[in-house]
Amino acid sequence: MPDTRSERPTALAVWLIVGGAIGWWAAFSLTMERFALLADPEAIATCDFSLLVQCTANLESAQGSIFGFPNPIIGLAGWVAPIVVGFALLAGARFARWFWWCFWAGTAFAFGFVLWLIGQSVFALGTLCPWCMVTWAVTIPTFYAVTVHALRISGVGWARRLAPWVPLMAILTYAVVAVIAQVQLNWLAQF
Repeated sequence: MPDTRSERPTALAVWLIVGGAIGWWAAFSLTMERFALLADPEAIATCDFSLLVQCTANLESAQGSIFGFPNPIIGLAGWVAPIVVGFALLAGARFARWFWWCFWAGTAFAFGFVLWLIGQSVFALGTLCPWCMVTWAVTIPTFYAVTVHALRISGVGWARRLAPWVPLMAILTYAVVAVIAQVQLNWLAQF
């Protein structure tokens, strides 16, 4: 069996940096919106475009602070990990299999949390939060990419053939979310 760990995963590293930076920026923007709403409860968030596309309803809901503090704080802390791992990979770092599975567990939690938040946003709150959707958009492919890499680094032969399909897996997931949102919220009527 070839040592797949000797190959530097440059594309994954670049994605982790870019996706992590985008996710961190979305979390930062949501955190700033939350601060503004806390400072002035009558304020209107800059990401409130309509009753359907807005941040305020999501930020002020119970789902917006499910662990007792605003969810964007999770993103501020969490998105640092992919950025650091990406830069470490570009610098030539090699991580053990256990590290990749621990890193995968973090991305799996993020993916599951995002799926739950999508469900809450669409079915319970009836809104689409723009900054939340940015977070969803980077969490989904990050999860798929890290999953494929963790399988590959563990010696699963077919994982290498699955890697080129990561973008399509993400696009299909986006499509499912868009269809569910359209059926439930009729979001295309906003345009």
